[in-house]
Amino acid sequence: MSIALKLLILQFFFMEGLSQDFGQTQFICTSVPKDVDLCAANLPNTVSAEDLKSTVMQLRETVLQQKETIMNHKETITELTSKLNRCESQSMPEAGSARDGGRKKEPGSKNTMGDVSKGPTDTLTQMGRTLQSLKQRLENLEQYSRSNNSTQANTLKQLLQNKIDDLERQVLSRVNSLEEGKGSLRNETEQRGKVESTLTSLHQRITELEKGQKENRPLDKFQLTFPLRTNYMYAKVKKSLPEMYAFTICMWLRSNASPSVGTPFSYAVPGQANELVLIGWGNNPMEILINDKMAKLPFIINDGKWHHICVTWTTRDGVWEAFQDGAMRGSGENLAPYHPIKAHGVLVLGQEQDTLGGGFDATQAFVGTMANLNLWDRKLSSAEIYNLATCSSKAQVGNVFSWSEANLDIYGGVSKWTFEPCRQIN
Repeated sequence: MSIALKLLILQFFFMEGLSQDFGQTQFICTSVPKDVDLCAANLPNTVSAEDLKSTVMQLRETVLQQKETIMNHKETITELTSKLNRCESQSMPEAGSARDGGRKKEPGSKNTMGDVSKGPTDTLTQMGRTLQSLKQRLENLEQYSRSNNSTQANTLKQLLQNKIDDLERQVLSRVNSLEEGKGSLRNETEQRGKVESTLTSLHQRITELEKGQKENRPLDKFQLTFPLRTNYMYAKVKKSLPEMYAFTICMWLRSNASPSVGTPFSYAVPGQANELVLIGWGNNPMEILINDKMAKLPFIINDGKWHHICVTWTTRDGVWEAFQDGAMRGSGENLAPYHPIKAHGVLVLGQEQDTLGGGFDATQAFVGTMANLNLWDRKLSSAEIYNLATCSSKAQVGNVFSWSEANLDIYGGVSKWTFEPCRQIN
């Protein structure tokens, strides 16, 4: 392609830009013989070879400048997009990971607590649950003050009630603020800090009052309360269990957890995490697991009321029976037949074990209150179980494990109060 033809093409594509850069400059096309060197040819005075060369250089410089401008714009757009994404990620709550509703987890999975960033709604929910726990403890304190006619307890109870009322108003204000979309992030952080500080102060004062009652507490007249689904609240039986060819396990439970109460207890041995487990998970009925074999139990206990439940089992034919409030609700057989419950394991209250003494999952944790858990190495009769459920004077305690503060270690903030379920239901 000749230089003249190239110039014509450049003039066609850059006429608009050149009309701005070079004012009223006008290009004149002149025919030149094919074999003549354009730079050496005698052109009209209006256009010289040097002028053409200068124009070509200017065009090249203009193209380079336009390319540089485009690159700068791209970098600016990239930087602004990055800043916008960071702003959006900071202003919006991060999505939590989906929870597995089943009782089994993939091998090698890890249980964590608090790894997911919580938005305002999650924080508010956590505060609400903590507030509910403190209110429950205050109700227990009120019951204690009535039974003991303690002036000091009544005075502190009134102070704590005022604090809780004030805290409820703060939480309600927080709810309204979230619904209306008002308040800056700074104000929300300050308000959340004040509420958390009040909760901490209230918890410390209740704990001090609890300590004042501990000296007068009977060792077997107490309840354990698990207010939240966590992977760190639990109680552990201090001694190991013997080998058993039959058992009866009974306890009092109260819960309004939804959709299920979680795991009241689990017993794990080396090589078998599900040696003996009572669990409710998802929307499924409660289950009893023996050596990882399962039977569904007809218990309905998450109505916020106290219920007495018992499960009996014998290794011969794997026969089992389930009792609620003194009456048999179900029975079956072939539940881990001829498999004895192994010894030297760990019995945990409130959590389901995936490893010996650990591997807890918050989604399977027990939520509610329990008391008077007893374990026998034989099958109790229906009459004996009825006496336990009706608080008869003939009722006995477990010969393998009996409900006593001296037999338990408490972890993770599980609250312990003087309490007698039999007095509560009578």
